[in-house]
Amino acid sequence: MSPTTPSAREFLAAASPGTRVVVRYRIDGGFTDALGDLLECGATACTVRTRTADVVIHLDLVVAAKQVPPRPARRSPRASG
Repeated sequence: MSPTTPSAREFLAAASPGTRVVVRYRIDGGFTDALGDLLECGATACTVRTRTADVVIHLDLVVAAKQVPPRPARRSPRASG
């Protein structure tokens, strides 16, 4: 028997704050993703800190979520020459 995969909601509830995640959720006209650090997950919503803003996502709208690798390190600027 294979272990069952947790639902997106179960994953978010169990993930530690600071975990880098991608969350796919419903919006008017389709779906969108939030990629960033999970700040918190409550009974009805979770908050993900993306590069541009903190996004509050109602858990009823979440269709998928998973942990992703850390953000790549920034490259150092090239020397002009």
